Amino acid sequence: MALLASLKSLFILQLLMGFVFVVSGLIINFIQLCTCVLWPINRQLYRRINCRLSYSLWSQLVMLLEWWSGTDCTLYTDQATVDMFGKEHVIIILNHNFEIDFLCGWTMCERYGVLGSSKVLAKHELLKVPLIGWTWYFLEIVFCKRRWEEDRDTVFSGLGRLRDYPEFMWFLLYCEGTRFTEKKHQISMQVAESKGLPKLKYHLLPRTKGFTTTLRCLKGTVKAVYDVTLNFKDKQTPTLLGIVNGKKYKADLSVSPVGRQN
Repeated sequence: MALLASLKSLFILQLLMGFVFVVSGLIINFIQLCTCVLWPINRQLYRRINCRLSYSLWSQLVMLLEWWSGTDCTLYTDQATVDMFGKEHVIIILNHNFEIDFLCGWTMCERYGVLGSSKVLAKHELLKVPLIGWTWYFLEIVFCKRRWEEDRDTVFSGLGRLRDYPEFMWFLLYCEGTRFTEKKHQISMQVAESKGLPKLKYHLLPRTKGFTTTLRCLKGTVKAVYDVTLNFKDKQTPTLLGIVNGKKYKADLSVSPVGRQN
């Protein structure tokens, strides 16, 4: 085990792993570009193919978390919730404290077969990022500039198109809008105080516009909303660099049903 941990910390192996991810990602992006001819002919076939192409890329990142670093992600919820996971469209609300929160969310998606079809509301700047941003574009991810006057039509039309999505999808929403820091927390609580809202100890004031808009646009499609609280044991501060270096973390995800539509 010590030898394996030592090997994982070798820069040459990390470089090789990154090279494989980049090359495979560019190949996947090229194939995705070719699938665009299917959109006007058979939109659902286009979507099913792109779900599997995106899975081919995202699963490499999940592997990095679970196998390479050996990070444990333990899920806490009731059996009724587990029985429905991966069998319907849902909205997942998550907190955002650390760099690898999204990897833990994707790990949960992987376990229930919705990694390739998972969705987010993403910052418009990410659209220009090779591999991840480009893959999201072909996956019909909704991009926004965080200026509602400019985003309104784009967000409504983007979410509206997902109403007939053929694969069960999890829409992951980080309602705090950005990663938690002490400075951001102080500013956020000043805003909460000025608006007469409760002060939060471990979270930033949530941005409700994205959640309410997603819920409104996907009404009748989304069957449930779940609140997921992610925490790392032993006061760990997990980082992407730690994951790449093979460092093991222990994460707990507490899942609570918020509402259900029959």
